[in-house]
Amino acid sequence: MNPLTDLQTDGVDSAVTVHDPRDGTVVGSVPPATSGQVAQAVAAARAAQPAWAATNPAERGRLLRGAAARLARSARELAVLNSRETGRPQDQALAGVEAAVATLEQYAELGPLHRGVSLRGAALASDYTLRQPRGVAVLLTPWNDPVAVAAGLLGAALVTGNTVLHKPSERCPHVGLLLGEVLEPVFPSGVFATLSGGPEVGRQLAAAEVDVVAHVGSSATGSAIARAAMDTGAHVIRENGGNDPLLVDEGVDPVWAAGQAAIGAFSNSGQICTAVERIYVHRAVAGPFCEALAAEARRWNREGLLGPLVDTRMRAAVQAQVAGALEQGAVAAEGGSVPDGPGAWYPATVLLDCTEQMEIMTEETFGPVAPVSVVDSFAEGLDLAAAGRYGLAATVLTGSIAHAQRAAAALPVGTVKINAVFGGAPGGSAQPRRDSGRGFGYGPELLDEFTLVKVVHLSPLPEER
Repeated sequence: MNPLTDLQTDGVDSAVTVHDPRDGTVVGSVPPATSGQVAQAVAAARAAQPAWAATNPAERGRLLRGAAARLARSARELAVLNSRETGRPQDQALAGVEAAVATLEQYAELGPLHRGVSLRGAALASDYTLRQPRGVAVLLTPWNDPVAVAAGLLGAALVTGNTVLHKPSERCPHVGLLLGEVLEPVFPSGVFATLSGGPEVGRQLAAAEVDVVAHVGSSATGSAIARAAMDTGAHVIRENGGNDPLLVDEGVDPVWAAGQAAIGAFSNSGQICTAVERIYVHRAVAGPFCEALAAEARRWNREGLLGPLVDTRMRAAVQAQVAGALEQGAVAAEGGSVPDGPGAWYPATVLLDCTEQMEIMTEETFGPVAPVSVVDSFAEGLDLAAAGRYGLAATVLTGSIAHAQRAAAALPVGTVKINAVFGGAPGGSAQPRRDSGRGFGYGPELLDEFTLVKVVHLSPLPEER
């Protein structure tokens, strides 16, 4: 995720006014939660947690299925609102809500099956482990796929017996509030609450006496949350920024590889945490690859396949990185400048002759930009792809099994994708490395993150042995 504002800010959040990034019109304003409301919500969640933890897991799953059904009925309304607040095309926004419904249904099934293990001890004793909820969970979620990301964390936290305080991004507060209105009535009072606001509300929640803080967003904010947890003792789950490389090996079809690069760099206008952020292409295929990638960018621009960026502030950050690269010698094969007119539009952009001295190759961009560097060998490209402070994901396009295995072993990231920039089997769950976060942020293993393990040893009385 691209940096928003570090949680270590002072003062009080003001009302958040959101503008439609397509034309700049006002969507609406949302007042932030007060410090009193935050404290009250934390207290209510703490009071409700014991009874919720004692609720039969099958009943928690049943309620979560009910939440999924309510979400499905509100899918179109949420998608339209998401499109207005973030600029995401409605069909993509709707797909995100549908993914959220499926995620809640999956956790409704997985939750009651989440179990401990039996241990081998003395013949007449019983030894086993119990999985118990951590307690009160704070969930801080992003704007770029707000319903789907929130549903994953909400589903795992609730079905394992935690009570939840959810703060959606200030860039889509109306979507967050509507999601709360849809889901909260399903659960007992105090089990699930939504709090609106910006960095100050997030800071208060992260510093509160809670048991777990799950955050999807910028690395700067994730680091601030981790520091706050040093004082509170809360368990931290965070999926943060990335600077995901794409390595194109010799011998691959350069036109196909360019199509993969375009999908990875331009989908959702580049506003995906696992988007392709930097490209290393083998010199043997660099010429036709770069030509094809520029042609792909022109097609995306010509056919209107991109939505706007989330706001003009994000666009300014993207353009600053592009301008900096151009000043340092990069060449724009397509795009590279802010278009005229209202809104936060930005074209699909291809930059050639990029170097590791450019910020666009070392930091997350979060826009539809594909910076390309030519390498003389697979080994050189792999070394460059493995460098940097992030470790979210990486993609390798190669026809060599040996190169694929070498990349999977060497790349210090949570997910290595071979010959496909997106996709994968259901249930896959990765742990990001370095500044990209800590812990499992999705999948069945997320249930483990929201629970604690207790070992039980049951021995008979002496006269019963």
